[in-house]
Amino acid sequence: MIEKNFITSGRNTVIHKIKKFDLLILNGEKDVIIISHRGIGLYKGIVPEKRSQAKKAYQDIVDITSTELFGEEKTLLFVQALDGVEYKIDYSKQGTSSFIKIHQNHYM
Repeated sequence: MIEKNFITSGRNTVIHKIKKFDLLILNGEKDVIIISHRGIGLYKGIVPEKRSQAKKAYQDIVDITSTELFGEEKTLLFVQALDGVEYKIDYSKQGTSSFIKIHQNHYM
């Protein structure tokens, strides 16, 4: 069994587990989010086409629309990052300052 760099919880929460790897969150055709051990933000780079390419760059691609995860696009997604903060990503507010907000500080 392969150790994943993240786990899911409930219907819309992703939990980052391993500091060595950054997570690239894909949600259909929407903006790509990067989660690192330092926090969260919009990803400006090119998304690797294959998981093996991502792994070489110390990244993991998390496609939340895949059947292994949530199976559908999400309007609201929660991310627990390694910096001890839970973030709320509201895709209905994409392009505004309310797109990525702190939901809960120091959830641990």
